[in-house]
Amino acid sequence: MLDFRWLPPGGRSRLRATRILFIKHGADATPEGRSLRLLRKWLSPRQREQFARKGYFEVIGSDSQKRYRIYVGASVNVCEMDERGHLREGLCFMPIGALPIGDVMLAQKIALETCEAEVLAVARKFTPNGFHFRQSRPLG
Repeated sequence: MLDFRWLPPGGRSRLRATRILFIKHGADATPEGRSLRLLRKWLSPRQREQFARKGYFEVIGSDSQKRYRIYVGASVNVCEMDERGHLREGLCFMPIGALPIGDVMLAQKIALETCEAEVLAVARKFTPNGFHFRQSRPLG
C-alpha cells in the first residue's frame, strides 16, 4: 500500500478523485460493467430512471399484462406487483450459465416481455418479504 500522507491537503482530494474516476471507468471494462451498460441500453427511458434511482425497474408481462419488478440480482430478484404497487408473488428464474448480473436481468426482462407464460411455467414461486425485496442499491 502506498503512503500518501506527504501530499498537501489539496493533493489528497485530487488523489481521491483520481482513484474514484479510475474505479468507475475501470469497472466499465469488466464483464459486470459491460453487462450493466448493455442492460441500460435495452431499458426504456422510464425503466432507466427507475433503475438509476431505485435499483430496480418494472416490466409488463406479454400475456397477462401484469406488472413485474426486477431488482438487482441474479436470482430471487423478480416480483409480481398487484394493482396498488405492492409485492404479490416472488419469482425465481434465470438463464443457464454463470452470467454477469446485468445479462441475467436483461434475460429476465426480455423473457417476461416476450414469453411470460413459459417463464411462469418454469419459475419457482415464493412469498416475498422485506428481506428479499428491500430497496436495492442503485447501479444505474
